[in-house]
Amino acid sequence: MEYVQTEAQLEAAVRRLAGEPLLAADTEAAGYHRYFDQVCVIQISSRGATFVIDTLAVRHLGGLAPIFASAETEIVFHDADYDLRLLHRDFGITVGRLFDTKIAAQFLGEPAFGLASLVEKYLGVRLEKAYQRADWAQRPLPEGMLRYAAEDTKHLPALRDRLREALVERGRLGWAEEEFRLEEAVRWTPPDDAGEAYLRLKGTRDLKPRQLAVLRELHAWRESVARDRDVATFRVLSNEAMVELARRMPGSTSEIASVPGTPRSLADRYGADLLAAVRRAKALPESELPVRPRGPGRPPPDPEFDALVERLRGARDKVAEELGLDRGFLMPRAQLEEVARARPGSAAELEAIPGIRRWQVEALGDRILAALRD
Repeated sequence: MEYVQTEAQLEAAVRRLAGEPLLAADTEAAGYHRYFDQVCVIQISSRGATFVIDTLAVRHLGGLAPIFASAETEIVFHDADYDLRLLHRDFGITVGRLFDTKIAAQFLGEPAFGLASLVEKYLGVRLEKAYQRADWAQRPLPEGMLRYAAEDTKHLPALRDRLREALVERGRLGWAEEEFRLEEAVRWTPPDDAGEAYLRLKGTRDLKPRQLAVLRELHAWRESVARDRDVATFRVLSNEAMVELARRMPGSTSEIASVPGTPRSLADRYGADLLAAVRRAKALPESELPVRPRGPGRPPPDPEFDALVERLRGARDKVAEELGLDRGFLMPRAQLEEVARARPGSAAELEAIPGIRRWQVEALGDRILAALRD
């Protein structure tokens, strides 16, 4: 393993990686500990070498972009979705030819498709789990964390080989590759919040409008503190404690300290800010209190539609059992409902439904169409 901390070291690594037919990659971010979940480390392994790149020390990764984007180099990830979003957001890096070992394992019907489980089953190697929630923004990085990071990609090329061989044996490589091609298009998109994230917290359905106003103020305060300190929001104040504060609307620091999850130290440090947030919410006129938006509501009962979905579910479940695949992976209920609404009469019409894959049509299209005709 080589630890890359300078531009010169990165340039040397790029020269060694360029032209490799297969590379494995992973990222480590600091979202569990920090407010800003930027990529802190990128690990890249060829079949003969592993590089751990400190992206807090080396911010310009332009040399890696054409390697990742090349259709001549297969990039192996495990559960690539979030890594692809972060790489695109932080460095503009995209992948031109992907192999995702998690997706491959799902197509093989593996009941446990975490990286550690797969590496142990297929390669006989037990991966260390000690640093799964480590703070990757800390510097210097301990030697143990560097070794842990390297292990995450070191075994991916061999794991890819075993999984690909199994997919070929079962005639499912084309199915997996269709998903790989779709995943290659994943890009970072900013969250569409509109200031209503507080309404999605658990345990808030019974809050009255005035209490929701308190929660809105507390949520905005917590975001500001977490951003300024660059710490994860729950390290400032947990969701559960914040919701309970909104429910009780305390009027003193002693009342704040009596709320579970708000120790006296928090009341002493931030009591004035929390009380000010409560007072602002209490002072709002009725017309400015938040109102939880109404959902679309449940559609009226439709026994015929429900019976059709059940027939489709039964057909899917039989195929999933025959193929040894997870039922929800083969076709989730939301897709079954879309099929029931569209009522396709042919494989081409089934494939034309948004979100339906060609491999799904191949795997269970005949059964789905037969269930629709029953």
